[in-house]
Amino acid sequence: MLYRKIQAALKDYFSLESNKVLIIDGARQVGKSFIIRHVGQEMFENYIEVNLLEDANGARFFESVKTPQDFYLRLSAIAGGRLGERSKTLVFLDEIQAYPHLLTMLKFLKAENRYTYIASGSLLGVALSQSVSIPMGSIQVRHMYPLDFEEFLIANGFGKEIIDYMRDQFLQEKTLDEGMHAKVLDLFKKYLLVGGMPDAVNAFLEQIDIVAIRDIQAEIHRYYGADASQYDKDNKLKIRRVYDMIPSNLENKRKRVFVNQIEGKAGKRFSDYAEEFDYLIQAGIALEVKAVSQPKFPLLESSRKNLLKLYLNDVGILTGLLYGRNIGAVLDEESGINLGSVYESVVAQELNAHGHELYYYDNKRNGEVDFLVESDKLLSVVPIEVKSGKDYKVHSALNAFVDNAEYNIKKSLVLSNNRDIYTENGITYMPIYYVMFL
Repeated sequence: MLYRKIQAALKDYFSLESNKVLIIDGARQVGKSFIIRHVGQEMFENYIEVNLLEDANGARFFESVKTPQDFYLRLSAIAGGRLGERSKTLVFLDEIQAYPHLLTMLKFLKAENRYTYIASGSLLGVALSQSVSIPMGSIQVRHMYPLDFEEFLIANGFGKEIIDYMRDQFLQEKTLDEGMHAKVLDLFKKYLLVGGMPDAVNAFLEQIDIVAIRDIQAEIHRYYGADASQYDKDNKLKIRRVYDMIPSNLENKRKRVFVNQIEGKAGKRFSDYAEEFDYLIQAGIALEVKAVSQPKFPLLESSRKNLLKLYLNDVGILTGLLYGRNIGAVLDEESGINLGSVYESVVAQELNAHGHELYYYDNKRNGEVDFLVESDKLLSVVPIEVKSGKDYKVHSALNAFVDNAEYNIKKSLVLSNNRDIYTENGITYMPIYYVMFL
């Protein structure tokens, strides 16, 4: 079974008395139901799982539930004798966004404390953003993502000791030896192909078959597109068009979304598509990176949402769309292939999974810097430039950014395939796989 970091949080929630109901939010196919089911069955004598999306598409047994008593009655009808005392009984409400009124009811179910509850949702971000009756004081939302690179390394046999050693080397800014660097970089490139969707990772581990991996990724991509079309029943093409444009946008030099290309109409503004962007971001299938021209801490105060970059939520899906079964494009660094969008995507995916809000620097005079993240420790902005080729020391925009005294930059990074870690002219160079520790 794949190790997932969120297991620890689930075990803590089930073990400790909480006054809130935990909801696991995340895009489809990232492994939410599997990991909740695994930990829940391990820790509770009585495990009851209710898939509310299946119910909404079938019997609609829970559709008319209005009170806790209604809920208990229907739950008892499907759970039979498995309902016991709270400490021994877990009720897992999967795909709870199918019935938004049950999100509100969680407050009352928790107050009565008859059973232990947990919920999950694939489009929960959308449901929460559109509801005015969500009892935010009674729920705790935790996001789940595709496997990050650290989890991928663990899946490939890296133990705690070697991960801890690498983290220590990162913190001390020490270079790994050549053999270790080669092994980690090789797995990093394979991660670019496989990505972090659990089914794709399992296919890689069990079959080592790029055809099987690409089929899984293509199916997930179709799921996401179908969900987008289903959500926007009156205007299907807009959300689907924005989503389908992400890979081609990333192949452009500036990589940002140009709204006049969505429908091919001049005069369109960002606000005309705000709901479409919001759906993709809240559903977890696209990652937003907002523009900043004056990078003052905190970045939110100076961000401009009308200059937006969107990345796919999984780098494996992206490389599947761009290169199909041609693994040499990624593994062998074939000449003529620019992997810039792929490397930026994996960094966006990692930073997002580690809880960072994503920004980039956009300045007409100085150019662009790929990512800006905030450091609470430094009370400063940390610029990050991502390089996929051998010209990793060419970065005029980053140089100008670091040299600007007004920005008060205390740390800046260039991530590349180069093994050595060193600092030069105020910029620290390190291997791209160390993004796993940022």
